[in-house]
Amino acid sequence: MAPRREARRATKAAVSAEPASLSFSRVNGMLGVAGLASVVLGYWLLANGSVTAAPLLLVLGYAVLLPLAIIL
Repeated sequence: MAPRREARRATKAAVSAEPASLSFSRVNGMLGVAGLASVVLGYWLLANGSVTAAPLLLVLGYAVLLPLAIIL
């Protein structure tokens, strides 16, 4: 059974030796803040009765800015 244990240890070591590949930059932060601000402003406008600007801001925030903040 000793060879199996060593193989498991080698596999675990190989998996944990890889560095994390997520690196967020200033651009990601700014896009995230802009997306969050767009969503908050969109909901605020929606609560105040704006039926044109609010959906546009919500779509901009949820479908454009926040995904870009994650992807880039």
